[in-house]
Amino acid sequence: MSTRTSNSTQIRGLAARMGRWSAAHWKTATFGWLAFVLVAFALGGLVGTKNVDNNTGSGESGQMQKILDTGFKQPAGESILIESRSARAGDPAFRAAIADVAARISKVPAAQDVHRGAISKNGHAALVEFQIRGDRTKAADKVQPVLDVVASARQAHPGFWLGEFGDASAEKGVLTAYNNDLGKAGMLSLPVTLIILVLAFGALVAAGIPLLLALTAVFATFGLIALPSHLVPVAPEAQAMVLLVGLAVGVDYSMFYLKRERQERAAGRSPQAALEAAAATSGRSVLISGLTVIIAMAGMFLTGDATFASLALATILVVAVAVLGSLTVLPALLSRLGDRVDRLRIPFPRRPGRGDGEARFWGAIVDRVLRRPALSATLAAGLLLVFATPALQLHLAPQGAESFPKSLQVIKTYHRVQKAFPGSALPANVVVNAPNVNSPAMRAAIGKLEQRVLASGRAFKPITTVINRQGTVADITIPIGGNGTDASSNAAFHLLRDTLVPQTVGALPNTEAGVTGMTAAWHDSAAALKSNLLPVVAFVLALAFGLMLFAFRSIVVAAKAVLLNLLSVGAAYGVLVLVFQHGTGAGLLGIGKADGIEAVVPLLLFVILFGLSMDYHVFIISRIRETFDRGATMDDAVRHGIKSTAGVVTSAAIVMVCVFAVFGTLSVPFFKQFGVGLAAAVLIDATVVRAVLLPATMKLLGDWNWYLPRWLEWLPRLHADEGATAPKAAPSAVSA
Repeated sequence: MSTRTSNSTQIRGLAARMGRWSAAHWKTATFGWLAFVLVAFALGGLVGTKNVDNNTGSGESGQMQKILDTGFKQPAGESILIESRSARAGDPAFRAAIADVAARISKVPAAQDVHRGAISKNGHAALVEFQIRGDRTKAADKVQPVLDVVASARQAHPGFWLGEFGDASAEKGVLTAYNNDLGKAGMLSLPVTLIILVLAFGALVAAGIPLLLALTAVFATFGLIALPSHLVPVAPEAQAMVLLVGLAVGVDYSMFYLKRERQERAAGRSPQAALEAAAATSGRSVLISGLTVIIAMAGMFLTGDATFASLALATILVVAVAVLGSLTVLPALLSRLGDRVDRLRIPFPRRPGRGDGEARFWGAIVDRVLRRPALSATLAAGLLLVFATPALQLHLAPQGAESFPKSLQVIKTYHRVQKAFPGSALPANVVVNAPNVNSPAMRAAIGKLEQRVLASGRAFKPITTVINRQGTVADITIPIGGNGTDASSNAAFHLLRDTLVPQTVGALPNTEAGVTGMTAAWHDSAAALKSNLLPVVAFVLALAFGLMLFAFRSIVVAAKAVLLNLLSVGAAYGVLVLVFQHGTGAGLLGIGKADGIEAVVPLLLFVILFGLSMDYHVFIISRIRETFDRGATMDDAVRHGIKSTAGVVTSAAIVMVCVFAVFGTLSVPFFKQFGVGLAAAVLIDATVVRAVLLPATMKLLGDWNWYLPRWLEWLPRLHADEGATAPKAAPSAVSA
């Protein structure tokens, strides 16, 4: 019997073998997956998640902070701001409010060394200062009782404004904002995703499977991430990354697999043959796509930044779990359900799984593109370049108080503290490490440093110096102007690091001196990120090219995938600049205009978009190559490949765009920018790039799409063989 009419499928490749085994052992695969999810989530709860310590950094600031931690082992310091428009600190009512707040804080077991702090120059604001007992890195877990006491004191003194600010309360407030946004994102994205899936499949059972698989992958990763967090501490944004990427790729991978299985059944294959065909084709595409995302995210480890490393780890874990579920429990469920996956049908949508699976709208677009490929490619590339042009004006905004919602109580307090006590909220810390910091020479040098920095007009009183018990480390706290990230703060920081510290305390023999604090940490982190940017980009581009070359045995396909993805990323950067820096459409979208793009967003967008956009590329190219290897002409292969995948690619893209757009509605600026950038990039990638530019360039290149030099003929043939005829000979180096 001819292999072209055979109802059997030759299974090749890891994905195909996993699908075949899971289908044959559906109980083991299904219940094993559920057990894995439950155990992973439970283990995470038992072990607990270690968060990134925002007080440590890279470069000089990180080294100075380590010296402070070793020399002092100081607990986290907190301040309560008490402010009145009319009363002054010497008034009886004001004194009573200060005494009452101090008494209330003293009763909290976690608080120690409670005392009255500074009075503002105008006398309308005062501070009550204290420390959180124990390890500074765990202070955020202990600060809630203090926050509750401050809230009750606020009600007891309605004529005064009360608020708390410090490392612990700031971390707690930021974590609360992230968790609130995470909950809102989940509540909004889940029903939207389900509606899109119902419209795509026309049946509740088929629609529920991808969503359930994605959710279980997300929950499993929430638990799994706690285990390595004790080696690679997790940033607050990591949980949102897990939800964002996990929902997107989990649904996408399941849709690719399920759609192919439904199409094979519609073409007349038996349930087993249809499932094996989906495993050998879409399963392989899922595996390659997942590996691409993982490779791209691994590049962020090269930054040397703790936040980037934790975000990379979180994304790698959730993608790996989603791939595992798609290749095991999904075929297991499909083998058990069979055609019952189409149960609970919704009457109004057309069932895309039946018929030839070719979308009429995109089919008409592709037909016109293939008739005029040069014009189509020129117009599409020109449009992408127009979108990308504003990216040349991209300005990075360092992460500071402005990076968090102004509605947060701790941010409101921060701004009031800055106004009443300039520079005290985010001071610069000059750290001195010497055999004897109490020596007359060192005392004179410290005094000279204080005198010169005050004379510069870039610092404020009081400048305080604390020396550890051993007399080896001095911590000189200098209130500086600005908000910690603006020009005023940076000028003060550079004056200290580049001039005053080297000429005073740093000039003494056997002395190590430097500047730390939030301004210094942000500066050093940005410098480290900038120096590591090129290696990260080169790593992602090289490995993505290598993976595409290995998967499709074509230099042209690999190079074109990299170039098309770069165009998509550039266009996404341009949209970010237009919306957030220029304010184009910001009011319509409910987004405030920003001074710049959050510093972590561009690199994070690059690696994630480079991975995610490969989903559609791999899926479409795999179908084109599969059709071409069966004997079709390049035009017919491109036409069939695009048309037969247009429905699932469109549905998957809509899911991604909607999930990412939900993050654009959240309160944290990072989420807003990240969500809008991802949504814009996926929309552009699934329409202009995959539906126009990709088929146009493939038409223009013809058989050269599969060009592979003879010296690379050793690469294995990984494409699925579904009873295909012998592949056509691609152009070789000799024929070239």
